[in-house]
Amino acid sequence: MTSVLKMAEQTSAPELRTDFYREISSNKRKSWLLAGLVFLVLFAMVYIFAQIYGMGFLAIGGILIIVYSLGTYFYGDKMVLSYTGARPVSESNAKELQFKNVVENLAFAARLPEPRAYVIQNEEMNAFATGRDPQHSSIAITTGLLTKLNRDELEGVVAHEMSHVGNYDIRFATVVAVMVGLVAILSDMFLRMNLYGVRGNRDNSRGGGLIMVLWIVGILLAILSPFIVRIVQSAVSRKRELLADASGAHLTRYPEGLASALEKIKNNNKGTMKVSEAVSHLFFTDPVKSSLDSLFATHPPIDERIKLLRAM
Repeated sequence: MTSVLKMAEQTSAPELRTDFYREISSNKRKSWLLAGLVFLVLFAMVYIFAQIYGMGFLAIGGILIIVYSLGTYFYGDKMVLSYTGARPVSESNAKELQFKNVVENLAFAARLPEPRAYVIQNEEMNAFATGRDPQHSSIAITTGLLTKLNRDELEGVVAHEMSHVGNYDIRFATVVAVMVGLVAILSDMFLRMNLYGVRGNRDNSRGGGLIMVLWIVGILLAILSPFIVRIVQSAVSRKRELLADASGAHLTRYPEGLASALEKIKNNNKGTMKVSEAVSHLFFTDPVKSSLDSLFATHPPIDERIKLLRAM
C-alpha cells in the first residue's frame, strides 16, 4: 500500500484507482502466501511427530485437527461474541438503532447479506467482525465508538468491518487461527510426551539414526513453531487490515470518514480493553497495549493507515 501514498501526489484519479486495485490484489496474494507458510509448519510437525511416535499419534492428531477445526468453524463466532460480552442492539436506544441502520445500508451497497449488529459495553473505541461467511456474520462495536464518532466516521468503521465480511477475512482469520492453535497444541503435546518419558521409535535400531535426527528437529519445531506462526499470523492480520481499510474507503467513497475515526481512536484510546491476545487480531484497532506489540503487532501503525487513506 505504500505505493498508493507516492502515487497520490503525482498521478491522476484513474491512475490512482488502478494502483488501488493492484494493491488489493497484492495484499490478498501475500496473505495467502503467509497462511501457506503456517500450513507447512503444521504439516511438518504432524509428519515428524508421526514418524517418531507412529500411526497412533497420526490418528490422534487427525481426530484432534478435525474436532478442533469443526468446532472453531461452526461455533467460533458465538464464542468470540460471548467472550467479549457483545449483546444485540437495543431497539429503544437511538444511537444503537443508527448503528444498525448504517450496517443495513452498507450491506445493501456492498450487495451482502446484512450482518447481525452487536454492541459491547466499553468506553474504548473499537469494533470487530466475525462469522464463517457473509451469511453467518456479525459486526460488533463498543459503546465508546458509538457515542464519540459522527455518522461519517461510524460509516467508515462499519465499512471497514463490512469489507472484512465481503473479502471473507472472517473465514480467513478463522482458518489461520485454527492452524496457529493446532501448532500450539501439538507443540505442547510433543514436549509433554518427552517430559514424561514417552520415547516412541527413538530406541529402535532400525532407522534409529534418522529417527533421532527427526526427534531433534521435532524438539526444535515444538519450541520455536508457536512463536514463528504467531509472527506470521500477525503479518497476515496486518495485510488484511490494510486491505479492509482500502475496501472500506472504496465502499463509502469517502476515505476521510475512516481516517478521521482512526485519528479520534489514536487520540483517545488507552489500550486497556480486557481482551485475550487470541482474539485481539479481530478488532478494528489493537485493543490491548503490550510490550510484545513490536513483535506480534496485529495491526499496522494508525499513523500509516491514516496517511494511506488520505492519499486515496
